[in-house]
Amino acid sequence: MPVSSFTDQMGKTCQVDFPPKRIISLVPSQTELLHYFGLEKEVVGITKFCVHPKEWFRSKTRIGGTKNFNFEKIAALNPQLIIGNKEENEKEQIELLKNQYPLWMSDIKTVKDAFEMIEKTGQLTGKTSTAMDLSNTLQRRFSDFEQKTKGQSKKRAAYFIWKAPFMVAARDTFINEMMHIAGFENVYHDKERYPVIELEDLTRRDPEVILLSSEPYPFKEKHIDVFKKACPKANVIIADGELFSWYGSRLLYSIKYFEALHQQIW
Repeated sequence: MPVSSFTDQMGKTCQVDFPPKRIISLVPSQTELLHYFGLEKEVVGITKFCVHPKEWFRSKTRIGGTKNFNFEKIAALNPQLIIGNKEENEKEQIELLKNQYPLWMSDIKTVKDAFEMIEKTGQLTGKTSTAMDLSNTLQRRFSDFEQKTKGQSKKRAAYFIWKAPFMVAARDTFINEMMHIAGFENVYHDKERYPVIELEDLTRRDPEVILLSSEPYPFKEKHIDVFKKACPKANVIIADGELFSWYGSRLLYSIKYFEALHQQIW
């Protein structure tokens, strides 16, 4: 099997037996992308959070969580390629894997980064044509939506990802970019990444919309009252976290979801 060289989104190069026949994915959205590419036989390991597709979640070997790998299970799978992500995986564990296996890392903060990841993952796995078709489709859908909503006033919003402590998505995150595309102005644009906040601060910022994400913390309808008390005038919504934060083939569903939010909010 020939060896090929690939550069990941962190600028690191890995040598891969091409095309790789034994792949482990350390990131849920990228696992779903590999399924979209038709790599049923090639993907041998996933994480316990890789819930899509359901048949893979039931049948594939789970090598732990995105931040807590079972290195013995990984070794037993004898991977020819491991695919991870800078934000979702722990640096120390990634460094250990890097010393033993071909490792390719994504680094995604914008939709442009996501499109690039899709294309590069296609090249990496021998699915270039499928990946380019998907990337082109997504770029067209996102461009059409942005043109359609151009000039429309943005709603000031806060996006919560965690409870106890309360945490929000701020600038320099993929969620922040998706909020902007969906038509929201992030009231925490002055903060970095995922800050812990107090509800008193939320009250002062007075958002028009509060988005409670379905993941990683599973916000439910029962949590809405707390935010309503802090911001009585705000529209509090349980948001589909996958459609705001997954950056693989699930992006195919994001624009339709954003259109539905527009009908609900604007």
